[in-house]
Amino acid sequence: MTEPSVVERLYFGHDEAEQDMANGLLRAGFLQTAAYDAAVSGRKMLIIGRKGSGKSAICVHLGEQGGHEGATVTITPDDAAGDEIRRFELEGLSGDTAKSLIWRYVFAVHAARHLTVHAREFHGRREPDSVKDLRKFLRDNGELPGARLADFAAQGRDRLQAAGLQLGAFGFQIGVDLGHAASEGARAGRQLEVLEEHVALAFRDLGCAGSHQPLLLLVDQLEKVWSAQADANSMVIGLLLAAKDVAVKYPGAVRCLVFLRSDIYDSLTFGEGDKFRSYEMRIDWPVAQLRRLALSRARASVHPALGEAELWQEVFPRQVEGEETPSYLFSRTLPRPRDAIQYLNLCRDRALQNGRGQITESDVVEAGRQFSAWKLQDLALEYLVAHPFLESLLGLFTNTGYVVTRAALQSRLVQERAELERRYPAYTESFTPEVVIGILYSVGFLGVRRGEEIVYAGGFDRPLQAGEKEFHIHPCFREALGAHDAVPITPYSAALRVPGLSGRSTSPDRDFELLRGVAGACDGVLRLISRAEGLPADTRQDLATEVQRLRRETLDALDDPRGPAAGPLQDAEGHVSGAVGHLRRWASALRDCGLEDRAGEIGAQALARRLDSQATGLYARLGGFTGSTGEGNSSG
Repeated sequence: MTEPSVVERLYFGHDEAEQDMANGLLRAGFLQTAAYDAAVSGRKMLIIGRKGSGKSAICVHLGEQGGHEGATVTITPDDAAGDEIRRFELEGLSGDTAKSLIWRYVFAVHAARHLTVHAREFHGRREPDSVKDLRKFLRDNGELPGARLADFAAQGRDRLQAAGLQLGAFGFQIGVDLGHAASEGARAGRQLEVLEEHVALAFRDLGCAGSHQPLLLLVDQLEKVWSAQADANSMVIGLLLAAKDVAVKYPGAVRCLVFLRSDIYDSLTFGEGDKFRSYEMRIDWPVAQLRRLALSRARASVHPALGEAELWQEVFPRQVEGEETPSYLFSRTLPRPRDAIQYLNLCRDRALQNGRGQITESDVVEAGRQFSAWKLQDLALEYLVAHPFLESLLGLFTNTGYVVTRAALQSRLVQERAELERRYPAYTESFTPEVVIGILYSVGFLGVRRGEEIVYAGGFDRPLQAGEKEFHIHPCFREALGAHDAVPITPYSAALRVPGLSGRSTSPDRDFELLRGVAGACDGVLRLISRAEGLPADTRQDLATEVQRLRRETLDALDDPRGPAAGPLQDAEGHVSGAVGHLRRWASALRDCGLEDRAGEIGAQALARRLDSQATGLYARLGGFTGSTGEGNSSG
């Protein structure tokens, strides 16, 4: 039996961390990042990142045996649990505070369950009375191991609302010790405090703090129960308040880590939001780290000794379209592991489908087309809850240039706003250039020009500024949109003509004079293009290429061996008419892109004016303006 090739064994992982942990790839290929270190060390309790950025990978890794030296509990709310928590309200308390109580109850019960097992396994058979009291409390309230989060969230909700927690195990009687006159919120809060005090007492009696690693509560996948509604936001805010409170209630004995999608966290508005800054850790994936991730996963699937040079020079091609392969790949993905893994796997799959034992440049390019289509669809789905109209906005950029200006976007919105408002009447205030650009920047679709750099959201750069006018579609989405060029430049074609000014028979001298005018116009435009530093480099190159094609065809006609005495050239005026049409189209493309000329530089608008001027001069030579020859516009 033939041994599988390197490409056949190569695999970078699944889309979900749970599957990679099950097959061992996450354990073997896990990359310890700054976010992971911050979580493990206890410096941060709130790990924030986009979908696919590796939050769940950290959570799953910590939750597995050996991932954290102490005990862990993973809490992932489902729809039922989310519904119970969202519906939890208490008289006398705000929605955020009320929902923080139900989360505190969840944490306290998990801690109590842990203690009843931990005391016997690690502290001997002789239990402190405080641990026995917790075991009795759990039994009295039906909070036995194995119950679903939704079940004891529902029980906690009902008992806290009705002051129905059985606290006899702690010698506490609601009617006697609290009084019937207290508000619903005060009664619930006092019940919860009694439970938390006795959980903390049990930790102290066992001497857990400092003697071993703390219990780690891992809360993940909140996006499954979040809906961008007020009660869902309160549910998340309540979680954050309760998670921060854990360190105070059970110092050194329990820590809580919350893994939260950045779009959810950034949408929250609450009074204590500024108090969470020191708890936040936003996941960032620079290209160098994505390269490390790719190598780590490749080694896990192929061989631990696989070298970086071998991966990027032998398994993958050295270059793709003149660019180093890792740079090519990772500049065309959003900066997160899931995107990188999907693109790398696609390259591998394409090579196998093509019957190759090595990934080639064409495999990478073909995979890129499929990947771009996936990502355009995925982006709309990722933000479907917060921005249900996003797919329609993305459609505004089909078959356009990848450079976008505020002015150009405003022009597109003017044409499409009525239809957008008809389809999404609840979001009419979102369809302004300022709001649309803000959304498209925040989701990573657009980057902003800052000096010579294009900056995309997700790092640690400053937020979008009102005066910033030039934006670029992320390379990840350009293939799917057909946005291959910064500014779409119509390819030169001899078939283009200005109606009514072609096909007339003229003298040879006039034919040659007209053609010299076209050649002179091309020379003038090319000279200006060479100095147009304010134009995107690829636009400058594309335009120069097309003008040179027009010039070359013109010179070929001028070099016709028949010469002027041989009679009129075949449709010379048609050729000049075509030149006028192309010059006007190129001018229109530059003008409509909205790129403004910067001080001291020749940019799109200056070049558009020159193209229009040359077109006007040639048009006049053809007789488009009575009595004008356009001599002054022939040389540029």
